[in-house]
Amino acid sequence: MRSLFYPSKDAGFRIISASVTRFIALDPSKRLLRSSFSAVRFLPRHYYFDWNRTTSTTTTTTTTTTTTITKKTVAAMAVKAAPDEEGIARRFWIKFRNESVFAMYTPFVVCLASGKLELETFRHYISQDVHFLRVFVKAYELAEDCADDDDDKSAIFELRKNVMEELKMHNSFVQEWGFDPATEISASLATLKYTNFLLATASGKVEGEKGHGKIATPFEKTKVAAYTLSAMTPCMRLYAFLGKELQALLDPDDGSHLYKKWIDTYASETFEASARQTEELLDKLSVSLTGEELEVMEKLYHQAMKLEIEFFTAQPIVQRTIVPFTRVLDLADYHLVLFSDFDLTCTIVDSSAILAEIAILTVPKADQSGMENPLPRMSSADLRNTWSVLSKQYTEEYEQCIESIMPSEKVHEFNYEDLSKALENLLDFEKRANARVIESGVLKGLNLEDIKKAGERLILQDGCAGFFQTVVKNEGLKADLHVLSYCWCDDLIRSAFSSGGLSVLNVHANQFSYEESISTGEIIMKVESPLDKVKAFKEILKNRGDDGKNLSIYIGDSVGDLLCLLEADVGIVVGSSSSLRRVGSEFGVSFVPLFTGLVKKQKEFDGSSCNWKGLSGILYTVSSWAEIHAFILGH
Repeated sequence: MRSLFYPSKDAGFRIISASVTRFIALDPSKRLLRSSFSAVRFLPRHYYFDWNRTTSTTTTTTTTTTTTITKKTVAAMAVKAAPDEEGIARRFWIKFRNESVFAMYTPFVVCLASGKLELETFRHYISQDVHFLRVFVKAYELAEDCADDDDDKSAIFELRKNVMEELKMHNSFVQEWGFDPATEISASLATLKYTNFLLATASGKVEGEKGHGKIATPFEKTKVAAYTLSAMTPCMRLYAFLGKELQALLDPDDGSHLYKKWIDTYASETFEASARQTEELLDKLSVSLTGEELEVMEKLYHQAMKLEIEFFTAQPIVQRTIVPFTRVLDLADYHLVLFSDFDLTCTIVDSSAILAEIAILTVPKADQSGMENPLPRMSSADLRNTWSVLSKQYTEEYEQCIESIMPSEKVHEFNYEDLSKALENLLDFEKRANARVIESGVLKGLNLEDIKKAGERLILQDGCAGFFQTVVKNEGLKADLHVLSYCWCDDLIRSAFSSGGLSVLNVHANQFSYEESISTGEIIMKVESPLDKVKAFKEILKNRGDDGKNLSIYIGDSVGDLLCLLEADVGIVVGSSSSLRRVGSEFGVSFVPLFTGLVKKQKEFDGSSCNWKGLSGILYTVSSWAEIHAFILGH
């Protein structure tokens, strides 16, 4: 049972608002969606699931009009309601920021950040970047010719000068290490794909654009300039982003980092100013364009981001690296065992909240159908009030329980045994809370079909399903997938993962008791506490065989996941649960951003082995599933 499970008085609004709230809380870069609150708030007052459709429907008491609300509709409302100060360049960056994560987690960038990148690889990169920057200068020249405004021409001219200064920096690398990248190494396939894309765009040859290649009127020229900046802006923003991320990891007292000069250049205020100037110009050039043309700009921006990732991925690495994780060890000999929590790890709203919504929203549906329910149910009002009382009591007692398990003095060294004993207290608390729910009868009378339909519509964290699907489809990867959850209803979990070939997930959760597909209100409890979870975790690994050839990764977000996170070879924390961090920290657990941890391990990596031993007291934190995907699987 979790503390976020009770619905508001306006039950349907709760589903949307809770989802958006959690989405923003997990990833501040999604703050664009804050504006969706105003859009959602003014939806018709009564929102309910149309259980016979694949979408949801809204109705209003003042009109007979119905409106279909889909996930895309809500997302579109959020974008349209974006505040004016968010320019198009900023919106594109936010939308495709996950791509920047895949660039950051490439072997090249991780090794460069560690300072241990082989010079041979860096020299190759510099040579390719010189080829690229020369085309960047040419693209700016073409954009300058197309600009219809003197101020725009002047701004593009300044940006072109900045790139030429960047080329001079590369020449300093050439002098320092005595090689000529322009003559020694020809442009690679990844570099050519990127440079050809830039030149084609700057020449007006844009795929899918009407009047392909036609540049005649001032408006058409301005449009081409806007398209060109769309293909160049993400490069500037990505390098500024990487520069700052990598500089934050530098030890100011360590002068031995080979690539400090490169990092400082892209982390500098000078480069940031150039990136902002490029974005501001893109915003200005886009003002007069139509919706279709803005869509073309978005596609060009996204394509450029993808080409950037290809560019970094294509750099030949001659050393062994610790990313992607599936390539660290020979997986012909090792088996990957992936575990994940469900509520608020995979989902953006707690499953108990969903079950509450089903209970409340299907009472009128059952009454209207005229079918006699074999198990009598409360009215919607009684259900709502009962859930509210249960939720308030759970929240208050949970906080008291967390407070009671804290040590009298903060532990300075990681102590798994004391932590495990302290978490035993959560078992009695959860048992009492779950017993109250069963005794209340609020879960009585739910139809299994309604539960499955709700699960199919359940919105998962961005990138979660895609990650699992990639694992499943990778025929060369030997991996087991397990979902280990406090969720009251395993059928809800299975239906949430029913599409995309994810029926292969092994679900370990609690179960509803049914009579003729109608819930009796009883729950068959299998996973109630952190001790239950870690017991199941250990049994699963034991059943795989204890030959030392299993690599385990556990992904979770709460105190209930803490023991499993620590037992796994790699424990990954999604989000920023304050109670998890507080309890963990008090018992000596360290929470390290995943990228920071990877760079540190790359520094220590001798090329033969990398220690991911569990029970080290170190957990890795991420803000998105894109980080998990990039770390484990690569791009």
